[in-house]
Amino acid sequence: GAGKTLVSLGIIAAWKKQGQSIVPYKKGPDYIDAGWLSSAAEHACFNLDPFLITKEKIISSFVGHYGKADCAVIEGNRGLYDGMDAAGTYSTAELSKTLQAPVILVLDCTKVTRTAAAMLLGMLKFDPKVKISGVVLNQIAGKRHEKVIREAIAKYCKVPVVGAIPKLRGEQLSERHMGLTPFQEHPEVKKAIAACADIAEKYLDLSFILKIAKAVAPLQTGPLAPCPL
Repeated sequence: GAGKTLVSLGIIAAWKKQGQSIVPYKKGPDYIDAGWLSSAAEHACFNLDPFLITKEKIISSFVGHYGKADCAVIEGNRGLYDGMDAAGTYSTAELSKTLQAPVILVLDCTKVTRTAAAMLLGMLKFDPKVKISGVVLNQIAGKRHEKVIREAIAKYCKVPVVGAIPKLRGEQLSERHMGLTPFQEHPEVKKAIAACADIAEKYLDLSFILKIAKAVAPLQTGPLAPCPL
């Protein structure tokens, strides 16, 4: 509920409009979000599931499916460090370390100001091996709210704020008890994805986020097994 899927869809759809070829991935197992990501990218979305498959096969799947695309977007699940146990086994953070991937954190800023910086600082200190390269502020109430949070993050965290999304009145992505409504059951998929792209173009620094992605060193791999379907 922090806004990960909205941000992921928005980035993918906005970059797609710019002519970028994007390969989407979802930290899984997940078929609902993956369906939406696939629709936005107009490309198959692949689950990267550290619970069901080995690190070697995750790397093989990522590299094999990426091919010659311009960029990959991986949507995490739950909180960054949430896993099966107190060690965070199978968490999004562990997946990011496996793939040496930078993290853009989506931070729900509802009813907090300076505390947002404290939460981000805790994320940064919790595991220094996780590369948090940017933060998107979500549920911003107004200009003053955004200004205080930006200043606190700049002072205490030294992580770039790559976007600030206000509280939105529209219901871009409908939800139900198991999360998002599957895209096959949504009455206006293209309209919903276009709305996410508009949000990303208006409120995110898409060029800076792309710069973060492009700055990543090539993934160091050994001999790869055939890419799983």
